[in-house]
Amino acid sequence: MRTLYVSDLDGTLLRSDERTSDYTNEVINRLVAQGMIFSYATARSFQTSHKVTAGLNANFPLIIYNGAMIMDNRSGEFLLKNTFGTEGESIARDLIAHDVYPIVYGFVDGVEKFSYIPQRCTEAVKTFLETRKGDRRERQVLDADSLLEGELFYFTCMDAKKKLEPLFEKYRERYHCVFQQDYYRHCHWLEIMPRAASKANAIAQLKERLGCEKLVVFGDGLNDVDMFEAADEAYAVENAADELKRIATAVIDSNNRDGVAKWLEKFAVFGE
Repeated sequence: MRTLYVSDLDGTLLRSDERTSDYTNEVINRLVAQGMIFSYATARSFQTSHKVTAGLNANFPLIIYNGAMIMDNRSGEFLLKNTFGTEGESIARDLIAHDVYPIVYGFVDGVEKFSYIPQRCTEAVKTFLETRKGDRRERQVLDADSLLEGELFYFTCMDAKKKLEPLFEKYRERYHCVFQQDYYRHCHWLEIMPRAASKANAIAQLKERLGCEKLVVFGDGLNDVDMFEAADEAYAVENAADELKRIATAVIDSNNRDGVAKWLEKFAVFGE
C-alpha cells in the first residue's frame, strides 16, 4: 500500500530555532531516496519554507499557505492555486474598516507578492517583516487601493486578540480561517483563505496525484486539525495543542527532540 507522509513545519518538523535539525534532514533525505513518499504542509510560503528546511534535499511537492497552493519543489511550478476571486477586495476593506491592516498575498501582474502599508503595521507585523528582509515578494504600498491590487489568495492579520477574534467569528463559516497564537512570538494571528484552501483539501489532491492509498500526518497546531481528521493515522508532537492531542492517533516526541524523524525512521513503510 502506497502511503503519503505529511508533516506540518512550525512546531512540528522545525525545532524552536525555526530550522530542521541535521538529524531530521538526514533521516528524511535517506528515506525519500529509498522510496518514502513525503511532503510537508505549512502556512509558510515557498521561499520561507525553503529557507528553514535548507538541509532537506529531497524532491517532493510542497503544500504551502495552509493549503492555498501546492508547488513542485523541483520546478517551482504551482500545481494548485486557490484564490478569492472578486471576494478578496470586500474582505480586505472590511478588515480595514475594523482598523485591522492585513498583509495581503496575491499575484500582481502575474507575480507572487505580499503587500502591506508600512505606516499601518503593528509591532507584531514589523517583527514578522524583519524576518522577510530581502524577500523578492515584498511590496510596500501607500493606501488601501494599492494594497488590494492583483489576484488575492491569503490575508495575514497580527493584532490584539480583542480586535481579531470578532472577525474570526464573522468569517469562519464562509472562508477557511485560522485564529491562534504564534508558536514562536506568542502574538495573535488571524489568517483568512479561500474556503477550498485547506491542508486537508490540498493533501487529498496530492494523495490522488501521487497514487497513494494511505495518509499519515504529523502536527502541533489548530491549523492541523483538518488534516488530522482526514488522515488514516495522525500523530501530535508532545508540544502540540491539547485540542490536537485529543484527536491524534498517538502523541510522539516533541519538535525539539526530532519526534517526526524518529517516528519515520522507526515506522515508515514504503515501496509498492
